Amino acid sequence: MREVLEAFPGAQRALFRRYHIGGCSSCGFRPDETLAEVCARNGGLDAAEVLAHIRSSREQDAKLLIPPMELAALLQRDNPVKLLDVRSREEFEAVHIEGSVLLSQPVMQELLAGGAKTGPIVVIDHAGRNGLDAAAYFMGHGLQNVRCLRGGIDAWAQEVDPKMRRYKLG
Repeated sequence: MREVLEAFPGAQRALFRRYHIGGCSSCGFRPDETLAEVCARNGGLDAAEVLAHIRSSREQDAKLLIPPMELAALLQRDNPVKLLDVRSREEFEAVHIEGSVLLSQPVMQELLAGGAKTGPIVVIDHAGRNGLDAAAYFMGHGLQNVRCLRGGIDAWAQEVDPKMRRYKLG
């Protein structure tokens, strides 16, 4: 799995999104396992099919990304979109998109336990890297309309709201 993850950086997201593999301790895998071993341990999945899915994961990740200007237009419509901020509390309190909520245990429970699994959710992080993991996590738990803000709040500040304060992470 180590080699698979090195060759395909989005592989763990792809595995979790489609097969619910690798996102938690009960479905995790070790770096020294082979893909065939992981597939056998998870219901006898076809390793060739799983590898094909991993190879296409980059395209799948790209489909999850929503450009800042597209999100701004979506928010202007009378269409309820849940903005889910996955940054730290300090980052959120310093700057956030109006109407967004900070991911917390109660918010997560509400999302996962709620009956409506098709409502639009946009995950927001700092620069668009961690948001894809969060989006894959929620998709792996049955949420169907999850996107990730391309470039995170940093891109939002640059492209949509230039007056918004920007910051760099250490």
